[in-house]
Amino acid sequence: MMQSRDPIRKIFLIATEESGDRLGSALMKVLRQRLGDGVQFEGVGGRTMAREGLETLFPIEELSIVGLAAVVQQLPKILRLIRETADAATEAAPDVLVIIDSPDFTHRVARRVRARDPAIPVVDYVSPSVWAWRPGRARAMLGYVDHVLGLLPFEPEEYRKLGGPPCSYVGHPLIEQLPSLRPNAEEQKRRTGEPPVLLVLPGSRRSEIRHHLDVFGAALGRLQGQGVAFELMLPTMPHLEATVRAGIASWPVEPQIMVGETEKRAAFRIARAALAKSGTVTLELALSGIPMVTAYRVGAMEAFILRRAIQVSSVILANLVIGKEVIPEFLQEDCTPEKLASALSEVLRDSPMRTQQVEAFAQLDTIMSTGNKSPSVLAADVVLATMRKGRAKAR
Repeated sequence: MMQSRDPIRKIFLIATEESGDRLGSALMKVLRQRLGDGVQFEGVGGRTMAREGLETLFPIEELSIVGLAAVVQQLPKILRLIRETADAATEAAPDVLVIIDSPDFTHRVARRVRARDPAIPVVDYVSPSVWAWRPGRARAMLGYVDHVLGLLPFEPEEYRKLGGPPCSYVGHPLIEQLPSLRPNAEEQKRRTGEPPVLLVLPGSRRSEIRHHLDVFGAALGRLQGQGVAFELMLPTMPHLEATVRAGIASWPVEPQIMVGETEKRAAFRIARAALAKSGTVTLELALSGIPMVTAYRVGAMEAFILRRAIQVSSVILANLVIGKEVIPEFLQEDCTPEKLASALSEVLRDSPMRTQQVEAFAQLDTIMSTGNKSPSVLAADVVLATMRKGRAKAR
């Protein structure tokens, strides 16, 4: 008598940004290892997910929209893509829907799918920042998300306190990249050598770069004018290089521009200190063991909205993970050349501020540990468990 073959497991994934595409690709790889030929992937993703066998519904570049005016202009297209993605997910009737980051897009899709077919389990990979602003989103997510995969160790407790869906800490992808962030013996010599390498990181979006370049340049000019020696490096990505070069043309001190991820990591491994825009890069610097000064400037209207929305004492991701405000942050009107230059002179020398940061960063490996399993393996564990639970409920 012939044995019946296991049914094909269908997994629908949605990732609309490059960072989500990388997470989705790593997750797909582990799911294929677990399920072999018994898995079929559908959905939306970028180049790395395509290499794992996903045929995307549309190129994710269609959602690379920056600026409020551009979003308003493109709104009909965005809404159409949300509808089409939800239609495709519902029609596919997958064993599980995995939405990856980009909550403004993916959560709208998930809500539509849940309304049409409540039997499809939904896993949200990368929590929206419910702990920082709009905490009511956590409870609202109960209606359309079965499980959240958190990248930060404090997130499961935040979801519990806010009454959201179950959340599991699976680990940040950066913890799998530590060798590329930390110096070897030769690079350590340069890190402690003279003049110190100072990184300047004005942001990963054109609007951020425009808001920060002038004040950063003025602060660095002031620092140099005070007789502080440093070698300046500015890592950026190829699509931002022209914007950066135009913006630094009037700087009193000329940085060495490092283009691409490989060059950026090489600069991280020899840097003594950094001046950075608040964001994920603060965690990257902290894991690299680089003391820093952080800043954040936005337009007046955005600042007005954020001041009323933000629920946390610090917007620095590394401070939130460490649980202490060890990294100085200069926001809006506090983001001045004088204040930035003064703080930078401290992190470049052996000051109490520098020592406090170095000691706090040394705890991160323990705080962010995921044991002997990688983030993508832990994520796959939850996806498969949610899928099984969904099937059992459907019976």
